[in-house]
Amino acid sequence: MKKTVFALAALSLALPATSFAQDNNGRYGLPPGAHDEIAWDFVEGITTEIGPRLAGTVDEARAREWTMEWLRNHGFANVMNEPFPIQTWVRGEEQARIIAPFPQPVVVTALGYSGATSAQGIRAEIVHFATTDELRAAPEGSLAGKIAYIGHAMRATQDGSHYGYFGSARRQGPGIAAQKGAAGIIIRSIGTDDDRLPHTGATNWPEGVTPIPAAALSNPDADNLERMLARGETVAMELVLTPRHLGETMSGNVTAEIVGSDASLPPVLLACHLDSWDIGTGAIDDGAGCAIAATAALRVAEEGQPLRTIRVLFAGAEETGLWGSRAYSAAHADEPMGVGFESDFGAGLIWRLETNFSRTNPALFSRLAQAVAGYGVLPAPQIVASGGADLNILRDQQAPIVDLQQDGSRYFDLHHTANDTLDKVDPTELAQNVAVWTAVAGVLANEPGDIRGADIIVEE
Repeated sequence: MKKTVFALAALSLALPATSFAQDNNGRYGLPPGAHDEIAWDFVEGITTEIGPRLAGTVDEARAREWTMEWLRNHGFANVMNEPFPIQTWVRGEEQARIIAPFPQPVVVTALGYSGATSAQGIRAEIVHFATTDELRAAPEGSLAGKIAYIGHAMRATQDGSHYGYFGSARRQGPGIAAQKGAAGIIIRSIGTDDDRLPHTGATNWPEGVTPIPAAALSNPDADNLERMLARGETVAMELVLTPRHLGETMSGNVTAEIVGSDASLPPVLLACHLDSWDIGTGAIDDGAGCAIAATAALRVAEEGQPLRTIRVLFAGAEETGLWGSRAYSAAHADEPMGVGFESDFGAGLIWRLETNFSRTNPALFSRLAQAVAGYGVLPAPQIVASGGADLNILRDQQAPIVDLQQDGSRYFDLHHTANDTLDKVDPTELAQNVAVWTAVAGVLANEPGDIRGADIIVEE
């Protein structure tokens, strides 16, 4: 990986010296009790009237129809669904129980694309690995007939940076365990909470490897299991998971536009993902993100027709493998994108501005930094933005990208759990997101020149 680093002073940013810490007069440049009615209407509506939206299911299809109606009702143009096929997995029965030496139930949820047990389940000894690398180092065949367990030490961070490393237990651990002969695998949930609610999420199986039952334990149950294991006795579990594969079904990407006045300029792409996991209502992941993106486009339009078209992409089937992002990039490979950014990290306060063009277009970066400074957002010109999961098209085109980093200190308390519900969305923080997105989208949508400035900086 290569990141280009240079001094902030080199940009000569004329930023206000004001500190925007929370005070009694308002939060981050917003009045007390700030509330964006349009954004709230979207996230409240989709969580209430649709709820869970698992990729490839009738619920995701209902979400697309609901979203397209909402967009038309709010004056968007060119509202459409771009369908694409996916392989669809659905959850079944989920039960787990320690059967020795201290019999008691534990709380689990299947990982996406988990294999299934029989209706009677499996009963096997648990073998503990502290990390994915420890599991990887286990001798071939050493887990035959056993259940692997991976613990880890994920901690909350503002930028969510622990997720990439510790998430390997979910993404890679099951495939490795299957290759070692395991009958099944359980992992400590990839989360930072102490609720007795497990975190789901997709896993990956190497080509030619038969999926085995794979589940996540809630963090309190993982703590309890590790206390049992520390006593030095053999610990055994009964595990029942009965997910099914439905084969090929259809998902789709919903798009809508605020049409710009200059069709020769490539569009500004604002992205989110419409699907969610099936155990929560998809409020923070990613109903709030879709509310932010759509509302920002409308707020820009309230100030008059922008130069560039603003296109909002509600990607489908993100959670189960970025199907929508890949499908959109393939379908629009020959359509240049001007710039894009995505909201898919809840609705925590935005605190940092990143781009991949701060060095090649410092004047534009300076304007963006000034536009968001009043909301407590700090510029990070030394960081090369890489974009959200649904911005494959921008990475494929090596196009300009903006990352508006949100405070993720609590995000992984809720991520992929049954606790992903509307009450976790703070209306004032949601309003700050909309305000920041509107400021950035407004600058970019009215930029007549080449946003990249020169060749953009890319990570390698």
